[in-house]
Amino acid sequence: MNWEGKTVWVTGASSGIGKAAATRWAEKGARVILSSRKEVGLNQVIDGWPEERRTRAYVLPLDLSKAAELPAKVAQALSWAGSIDALVHCGGISQRSTVLETSLEVDRRVMEVDYFGTLALTKALLPHFVERQSGQFVVVTSLMGLFSSPLRSGYCGAKHALHGFFESLRAEHHEDGIGVTMVCPGFIHTNISMNAVVGDGSQQGTMDAKTGAGLSPEACAEKMIRAVERRKAEVLIGRFEIVGAYLKRFAPGLMRRIVRKAAVT
Repeated sequence: MNWEGKTVWVTGASSGIGKAAATRWAEKGARVILSSRKEVGLNQVIDGWPEERRTRAYVLPLDLSKAAELPAKVAQALSWAGSIDALVHCGGISQRSTVLETSLEVDRRVMEVDYFGTLALTKALLPHFVERQSGQFVVVTSLMGLFSSPLRSGYCGAKHALHGFFESLRAEHHEDGIGVTMVCPGFIHTNISMNAVVGDGSQQGTMDAKTGAGLSPEACAEKMIRAVERRKAEVLIGRFEIVGAYLKRFAPGLMRRIVRKAAVT
């Protein structure tokens, strides 16, 4: 697929998978809109790009927890780009704590960012896609959107909810030429566990062993973009952990027993 002249908007672009994806799309010739809460981090990303790519980049800070501000962000993005071909939802937060010790406010915060923020931005851009009769939503959820693990109840709930919402959107707008690619990474070596919130809302501040040994964000981004180019409905990215998605579907009882005994952090 030729990305020259096309515009890709990536949230969560200041680090991790979002940063790797924005960089790879820029390398492929796309115009890239980079968004996250951290404007300094976004500028540091494009500062590392060659001048020619920087001229095709637009830094647009936003906060997914502030849904009321997102329609204005869409207007800004369209004012710069004219049209948008793909919106890549990489922004979000994770959670690491038991159900019993997690305050409801933490659950609400995770849902507000990972679910409602993603929906608000999607709904704000959707009329543009409908008007153009084309466009693609790329939603980075997680394998935790397909099955669940201990210590991630709020995160799993938000990721499962994204799958439910975007499957409905896919059905409603198929005739409008709008695609949806659900991206389900397993262990990717990012700061997701470092930044994860615990039961009282503070950050965990430690690296999960399996996350630290996971695929690189660049490898994940490459597989994701390949799936987007093929307009795949869903892609699983990881190593052995992706087997969990198939066990959940075909041997759910076995999967539940495995999850109960799994060493998780």
